Amino acid sequence: MDFSLSPAVQELTQRVRQFVEQEVIPLEHHLNHHEPPLAPEALRALRDKAKAAGLWAPQLPTELGGLGLTLQEIVPVFEAAGRSLLGPAALNCAAPDEGNMHLLHLFASPEQVERYLKPLAAGDIRSAFAMTEPPPGAGSDPTMLRTRAVRDGDHWVINGHKWYTSGAAGAAFFIIMAVTNPDVPTHKGATLFLAPADAPGIEIVRHVPTMGARDLGGHPEVKFHDLRLPPSAILGEEGQGFALTQQRLGPARLTHCMRWTGIAQRALEIATRYAAERHAFGGPLTSHQAVQWMLADSAMELHAGRLMIHQAAWLLAQGHQARQETSMCKVFVAEAVNRVIDRAIQICGGTGISRDLPLSTWYEAARAFRIYDGASEVHRMVVARQVVKQYAG
Repeated sequence: MDFSLSPAVQELTQRVRQFVEQEVIPLEHHLNHHEPPLAPEALRALRDKAKAAGLWAPQLPTELGGLGLTLQEIVPVFEAAGRSLLGPAALNCAAPDEGNMHLLHLFASPEQVERYLKPLAAGDIRSAFAMTEPPPGAGSDPTMLRTRAVRDGDHWVINGHKWYTSGAAGAAFFIIMAVTNPDVPTHKGATLFLAPADAPGIEIVRHVPTMGARDLGGHPEVKFHDLRLPPSAILGEEGQGFALTQQRLGPARLTHCMRWTGIAQRALEIATRYAAERHAFGGPLTSHQAVQWMLADSAMELHAGRLMIHQAAWLLAQGHQARQETSMCKVFVAEAVNRVIDRAIQICGGTGISRDLPLSTWYEAARAFRIYDGASEVHRMVVARQVVKQYAG
């Protein structure tokens, strides 16, 4: 592996970081006081600035208006964008749209590209991914999928119940996972459908209240009542739902890690500056070993996490599935980010738990990172299976 970054990527990373510092971070006060976290007109103005600065959609190919970076090249760029919870949305590389664009770019038909991908890539619309279901449906075990799509003449009729459908409030369309063949194992009998949000039969039941700052579009609970879709609504082919989803989730786990590393790095910087300025027991907090070790542990974990992200991205770029490596990366980075933010709060003391600093908001929001896109326990199970297969004969 070559860990060097091209001068162009280094320069772009620096420009993204500067943009986030100057244009995005000043808007962070909206996160705790507004619903949605940024008014549509404010988000549009911010995105216009990102486009004018040549920072729009680093992950998308140039023919879709992006910068055409590879998965390896976006690692430092996404980290720089992730230094604010609003940064990825400003650059159009936030979840779930980023993962949905990747999925559509790989598998959408020409008609689907025109109707859904191009306006999504341009930032004109937002999207939602509907797979997770409330109990007893699919959660950590996606094979428990209960949403059904049944043929009715020339159409498919979908009935089901989803929640944590991230971005659903205000989304222009949904990507829906539904069982189309209940007579085979679920991983072979599920299909992805594209549905416009205004199609009859889509009901947003409620906005699921969650920890942390409000996310763009929230995480609503959604029901589908006799939602009728034509065959052209199928993304990919019938029965390919799980295979396509794996193509989406592998890189998406890494992009989550990249963005959250940006937040954790900023948390370390805030804690370090506070510790250097705050005096207690005869000197600045940075002179006390207990604080020094917390800073050191955070720096080491961030360094290790970055190396894991780079290596997993390299494997995916070489054409490997890298399921074990992406699972390892997701577990390690998600848990490390939580520890780094926790230490930063501890170092900052009373100021750390106040809303005067963003640490408490990040602390609440980062907790979900250990659950979405696969809980840590599920990824440990994936890793353990490979270990047993490799060493237990």
